[in-house]
Parts: sequence; structure tokens; C-alpha cells
Amino acid sequence: MSEKAAAQDAAQREVFLREVDEAVRKDDLQTFAQRYGKLVLGVIVLALAALGGGLYWSHHQTKAYEERADAFVQALDGVQSGNLDAAKEKLAPIAALDASDANASSARLLLAGIAIKQGKQADGIKLLRQVADDANAPQPLRDMANVRAVAANFDAMKPQDVIDKLKPLATPGNAWFGPAGELVAMAYLKQGKPDQAAPLFAAIAKDEKAETGLRSRARQLAAVLGADAVEDVVDDKGEPLGKVKAKLVGAGE
Repeated sequence: MSEKAAAQDAAQREVFLREVDEAVRKDDLQTFAQRYGKLVLGVIVLALAALGGGLYWSHHQTKAYEERADAFVQALDGVQSGNLDAAKEKLAPIAALDASDANASSARLLLAGIAIKQGKQADGIKLLRQVADDANAPQPLRDMANVRAVAANFDAMKPQDVIDKLKPLATPGNAWFGPAGELVAMAYLKQGKPDQAAPLFAAIAKDEKAETGLRSRARQLAAVLGADAVEDVVDDKGEPLGKVKAKLVGAGE
């Protein structure tokens, strides 16, 4: 009987302790809710708001990019069809953005080309220089704008100014070596320095990445200036078979 009473007593105590423990936990939860409930709720609301804002911003950005891409396509179609005014109408809002990203810079480059094609040389050069001088614009677009601005204004520029602006690009291996090198070489000729122009023309003529017409012009000018503008002819082992000298064929030959 004593053992049975002891077992019943132990069971009652275990139930009591479990109820007390549960009550303490419930009390702790209530206390936590009273103290920090509003803070937790605020954090949750802020997190949801941030998530919603991020999703909205992402959607907004995607939609904006799609609209700009569509505007570019329509503008290019307008240029190809000769409807330059329609192309300008599509590009103007993008170019007017207070930004230095590729979209705004590309729009300004296209507008510059349209202006020059319409005979508005000064307006075109101004847009090109805006892109070329924008330190935050993508470097490839800045280089393109720099070369095109100098080409459009070459006759009005001092030869040394042409050299100073384009010499960093007139280096073999640079993406703009061909057109930049040609302009720099022509500036050297205007300065009366054929010995500096000839190697540039020869290098352009040998540059397989340069445009075919540009290489042809460079080859002829290099030949006139006495520079070797033809690659060595080699056999299957890479041994030279003799240099072929380039020469300018006269009209009567």
C-alpha cells in the first residue's frame, strides 16, 4: 500500500510540475508578446514592405528596359528607312535622362549621327563630346564618341589636338586602332612629319581586324611614304620566302 501511495504521489507531483512548467512558458510567451510584440510586428511589416518594394522596383526596371529597347529598335528602323525625325523622337527621351549608363550614352551617339547626317555638324559634335567627356559613361562608348567627334571636326582642328586626343587609341591591339590611327597619321602629315605617319599607315594596313577599305587606303599611303605595308610571305614552316614590296600603281600603269 505504501508503494502504491508513493507511486500515486510521484505521478501527481509530475503532473503538477508539468502544469507549472506549461504555465511558466505561457506566462513567458505572454510577457514576451507584451514587451516585444509591437517591435516584432514592426519588423515583419518592414520586411514585407521591403520585399514588396523590391519586387515593384524590379518590375519597374524591367519594364523600363523593355521600353528603351523597343525605342532603340524603332529608332534604328527609322534611320534605316530615312525617317530621321521619327528616330529622333524615340531617342530624345532616353538621351535626356540624367544618367551616364549605356542607354543614355547610346541614344546620344545615335542622335549625334542623325544630326551630322542632317547637316547639323555642330549639334552632332556637341553630343559626341558630351559622351566622350562623361567620366561615368562606359569606356567603349566614350572611345567611340571621341573618334567620331575628331573625325567629324578634323579639318577645323589643329593637328596636335587630333594627336593628343586620339594617340592613346592609335595603338595596335586597341579596338579603335584603325580609325584612330588613320586620323593621327593624317595629322602627322599635316604637321609635315611623314616619317611618323608612315609606320602608322603600314601597321593599319597589316591589321587584319581593321576594315577592308581602311586597310586599302593605309596600304597605298604607306607605299607612297616608302613604308613596307605587306606582311612577309612564309612557307608551311614559317620561313620567309622574301618580302613583297607594296607600291602605288599609277593611273596610267
